[in-house]
Amino acid sequence: MAEKGDQLNRETFSCSICLDLLKDPVTIPCGHSYCMNCIKTHWDGEDQKGVYSCPQCRKIFIPRPVLEKNIMLAALVEQLKKTGLQAAPADHCYAGPEDVACDFCSGRKLKAIKSCLVCLASYCEKHLQPHYDMAPLKKHKLVEPSKNLQENICSRHDEVMKMFCRTDQKCICYLCSVDEHKGHDTVSAAAERTERQRELEVSRQEIQQRIQDREKDVKLLQQEVEAINHSADKTVEDSEKIFTELIRLIQKRSSDVKQQIRSQQETEVSGVKELQEKLEQEITELKRKDAELKQLSHTEDHNQFLHNYPSLSALITDVDVLLSQPEPKSRAGFLRYSCEITLDPNTAHTLLLLSEGNKKVTFIKQHQSYSSHPDRFTTCYQVLSRESLTGRCYWEVEMRGNVSVAVAYKNISRAGYESGFGFNDKSWSLYCYQNSYYFQYNNIRTSISGPRSSRVGVYLDHRAGILSFYSVSETRTLLHRVQTTFTQPLYAGLWIDSGSSAELCEVK
Repeated sequence: MAEKGDQLNRETFSCSICLDLLKDPVTIPCGHSYCMNCIKTHWDGEDQKGVYSCPQCRKIFIPRPVLEKNIMLAALVEQLKKTGLQAAPADHCYAGPEDVACDFCSGRKLKAIKSCLVCLASYCEKHLQPHYDMAPLKKHKLVEPSKNLQENICSRHDEVMKMFCRTDQKCICYLCSVDEHKGHDTVSAAAERTERQRELEVSRQEIQQRIQDREKDVKLLQQEVEAINHSADKTVEDSEKIFTELIRLIQKRSSDVKQQIRSQQETEVSGVKELQEKLEQEITELKRKDAELKQLSHTEDHNQFLHNYPSLSALITDVDVLLSQPEPKSRAGFLRYSCEITLDPNTAHTLLLLSEGNKKVTFIKQHQSYSSHPDRFTTCYQVLSRESLTGRCYWEVEMRGNVSVAVAYKNISRAGYESGFGFNDKSWSLYCYQNSYYFQYNNIRTSISGPRSSRVGVYLDHRAGILSFYSVSETRTLLHRVQTTFTQPLYAGLWIDSGSSAELCEVK
């Protein structure tokens, strides 16, 4: 009962603003009392509104009341101070379910502000004071409040674990080092912490460097998006100037070209933004990992550091960012992706003769006795490869006469005008005539200038959506490059004009 009475007195004579015993107490018109400085500061903040309120009952006063010291209340407070009675701790000073409680408080426990690794106990501000005042206790190791102090005690010998066994990768006490861990590689926990701390810092430096690299990549990708948009806008603008001068009969053609440009623009921007998003996700993940490692590096308890180190250090892994590899610049670079391709007899038109191990195709005027097959081209003089093409591939074609070098999806039509390479949205074709080139896709033809050669090289990066055609002689010249999105595996294709032939070369 006495304790409840004391608590009542503390609450009665405490300021509800600062939660301490009243200093120069004043009583405002509603009957509530405060420290003079506390209520003045509170009302100073309300001067701009011109309306003043009680912090407890919220009663409004206009104008601002004049404050007079409560002589009787001040005398009572002074008397309480002489008897040693102090203000009650605020509720937020008491330990909750998630807090570390003081091991020496009786009744309702206060929050601990420090834990001692020697005493293996936690202390509030009052009970911690001897560690600052008494010489023997000043040497104790104080850390942030911890609920895991008992994990520092050896379950076998009931001793503090101050050593680390590198052989078994665990914390041990001194008795363990001369008992079950005798002859093992043992060091002090502090020494092992120092070694692991160095490793951790190196890992953090690597992560921070990777963050910088990825941020540079994101900036470059953003510049690429801007360049694509600028190029597309300029192309549309130029095409509009051209088509406005033509007659109405070709206005539909103008609309088709603009749609093609916008479609390609959307595809390219979408691909770049997808890569940009993956880079930003990786940066976020790296920053999260860096924060966890930073928190670990600041842990003062060696045993807790060593206990958590293995699981956190395992977070340091390489993240594969799906950026497309740059297109090779040298012949040696292209040869890295050379692939073995053969022609599929089941797809060849009956006027095409396959030879040289199904690597050469020749147009002849006599129908071949091929068996009936649903994959065979029946209208156009074409043939597809047996192998599907994914990833990065490079091959070369030696030509005689008029030939088309193409790639196509397997579900391309096998009959009719629309089955021709480049006359649909399932194939991309470079037509090579004796004096000229042109590229065709989805029945849209694009004229191409470039040195005429009997050999054409084809580079495909399926994942990145890149298809490039090169004129190959003593030098290599880019004829045309496609940037799109391939949704199915591709197959190499050849179209052969009357009196012409083509052969898949052995690339060296």
